[in-house]
Amino acid sequence: MTINTHEFDHDVLVTDTTLTIWWLLPDDATPVRRFRVSLDGGKPVELTLTHYTFEDLEPSSTHTVEVDYDADGSGEFVPLLTEHAATAPVKKRLDVSLPPYNAVGDGATLNTDAIQRALDDCDADHQVVIPKGVFLSGALRLHSNTELVIEHGGVLQGSSKPADYEPRIWSRFEGIEGERYSSLLNIGELDHSSSFNCENIVIRGHGSILGGGVELMQSTIDQEMERLKDKLIALGDRIAEFEKPTTLAGRVRGRLINVSNGRNIVISGLTVGMGPAWNLHFVYSDHVTVSDCTFVSRAVWNGDGCDPDSSTNVAVFGCAFETGDDMVAIKSGRNPEGNVINRPTEHVRIFDCNSLFGWGIAIGSEMSGGVSDVEVWDCDMSRTAYGLEVKATKKRGGYVRDVRMRQCKTSRIMIHSVGYNDDGEGSDVPPVFENMEFRDVRLIDRFDPSTVSGGSIGDIDCDIDVQGFDVPGYEVRDVAFHNIGFTIAPDRKTSDEDHMSIRLRHTRNVVFDGIES
Repeated sequence: MTINTHEFDHDVLVTDTTLTIWWLLPDDATPVRRFRVSLDGGKPVELTLTHYTFEDLEPSSTHTVEVDYDADGSGEFVPLLTEHAATAPVKKRLDVSLPPYNAVGDGATLNTDAIQRALDDCDADHQVVIPKGVFLSGALRLHSNTELVIEHGGVLQGSSKPADYEPRIWSRFEGIEGERYSSLLNIGELDHSSSFNCENIVIRGHGSILGGGVELMQSTIDQEMERLKDKLIALGDRIAEFEKPTTLAGRVRGRLINVSNGRNIVISGLTVGMGPAWNLHFVYSDHVTVSDCTFVSRAVWNGDGCDPDSSTNVAVFGCAFETGDDMVAIKSGRNPEGNVINRPTEHVRIFDCNSLFGWGIAIGSEMSGGVSDVEVWDCDMSRTAYGLEVKATKKRGGYVRDVRMRQCKTSRIMIHSVGYNDDGEGSDVPPVFENMEFRDVRLIDRFDPSTVSGGSIGDIDCDIDVQGFDVPGYEVRDVAFHNIGFTIAPDRKTSDEDHMSIRLRHTRNVVFDGIES
């Protein structure tokens, strides 16, 4: 089976003192592969991961990075790639706690205006700095060529009051465009018919960006329920199409960081989380990197970690997740709007990530614009509910193709139709799920559903679930499983079975080669 990938196979990221390089796991890589990375011809560093950061470099200095590769642990290294790059120059600091901004990091003073003035003053030669302290803020807006640095011990803390996230902006949530509350950090303006309007944004450091969490989530929903009460009454029995009354009201929530029509976006090194819904959301954006971040949102409904949505060339690596929903959810709009806008998500790379709690990596369910070329490797999702899940309702239309997962641990693999989030008009045809490969994957279920509110979670009754749509020509097709191991976790909670369970329904050309326990 041939997976159509490699459009986005490596990248280099720099600050004034660091240089980070990452690369795609080669096609012939075995679980014992090794890499050597060297800077300017110096002594190479040997490692198994597919990324490395050189530190303590001089600002504005040029460098050559070479990566060599041993595919099978034989000790024979061959050249893989060579890159030339320069570190960034030193930028002038705009410390929000100093004059003329005078923000107060006491966790109580609302600093929205002060921090916004610093962001407005920032250009390519400056960086806005959040120093040690807890700086409370409402919605902030970043323009092109802005760098925001959260220093160690510094917290950009979002307010828990919905009024602090007004005015509402045009945004997309669960695949539908509309007016939503502003997010804590807002980058770009949403326009599905145009290109990029905000570029070259860096948000980094060793501090935290935290939202208003459950309190903001609930307050937003309560206020919107009151605003929509006449509409909800008019829906009558049709409210059942939305699963529950709060579904419609919940769609007005902002995110923690919302990027619309952005290009060249980097978010690195931070603890991020507790947004009122999804934490990082990228829509109609290109060349987005999220690295070495820790995501926390366990108590938040729809508390996804990182959601690429109708976006291209996205890399997520070196991150840890403890989320109230998916660690990463790949989206591209919802029927029929997503079919008409027709902006797919393509070239997504997720590697060296692990989840302590959450649902896992999802592709869908809003994928009506299409999703293709997704690579996942070196990830541990054994403590997630669903592992890697490709999902859509029959109404969606669109496609998911060219998905590859290699050398990972996961609780399960699911490629199937779902019945939730299914309100609204549908596409003329079901989705197409095709051309996927899972190689050198260990299935081990460490997820504990007793820690979920209510003590249980649905749809967990097998380890590999491949179910297409009951329409001729829309079966799940061309899926290969190679070298799949199955381990019974000592503390397995989601099943009493002591063996691997596989379900196939409405499928075509699904291949298993090397299944072991």
